[in-house]
Amino acid sequence: MPDSAHSVPPSQNRLSLAAALGPLDRDVSGPLYVQLQRALRDAIHNEQVSADEALPPERDLADELNVSRITVRKAFEGLVSEGLLVRRRGSGTFVANRMEKSFARLTSFTEDMRARGCKPYSVWLSRSRGIVTPEEALYLGLSPLTEVYRFERLRYADDTIMALEHDTIPAHCLPSLEAVGESLYDALGKTGFRPVRALQRLRGVAFSADQAEKLGVPPGHAGLFIERHGFSADGRSCELSRSWYRGDTYDVIAELNNS
Repeated sequence: MPDSAHSVPPSQNRLSLAAALGPLDRDVSGPLYVQLQRALRDAIHNEQVSADEALPPERDLADELNVSRITVRKAFEGLVSEGLLVRRRGSGTFVANRMEKSFARLTSFTEDMRARGCKPYSVWLSRSRGIVTPEEALYLGLSPLTEVYRFERLRYADDTIMALEHDTIPAHCLPSLEAVGESLYDALGKTGFRPVRALQRLRGVAFSADQAEKLGVPPGHAGLFIERHGFSADGRSCELSRSWYRGDTYDVIAELNNS
């Protein structure tokens, strides 16, 4: 579906945004773009503008608010860097449609997206069979010369690229490379090697030029790196997954308690 299919009619969009923002106060100290950025951020967090809603063109919003186009551009750029807005080439600036990932349960990307009413699919970049590298052997506890399967793919929710994913799976966990369809976990479940426990590591990253090109964002764009080491029911390592999630589409949440 083209990006433009998600946009709100311009007149309706402008009215709703103007009502949400209100007039800027020129008596307040500090740059106007910071005040506009704060007002836009509040409108997004308070859901006065909706996820995936198109914002007015910079020139139109500048005219409405009686500010310079540079003021609007700087406000937009700040929120793009925060992941609250996203620019779509040829379509304009949109409120980011963010996904939340809870670590309370061990679920696959496919299950997460379906639970949110999205259609998950993958674009395969490579599938290969080879000998475990020293680094993979260390993580997975495998002996040298052990065979593994490697998968690289782009993960989508509806028409939005969400992540670049690399998976290394011990070859004894799957019957073949072709056994993996849309869901790796479904394929592992059929052989009894679906992870039932995992260790995960997260950190913020800036995408390399190659990663950014694949994910459709500018080089240096902020993202989230998630590394997962999965274990099957018999305690053996069955998965080493490394995923680079776009920072403008994905949030991680965790429920904490003191018990």
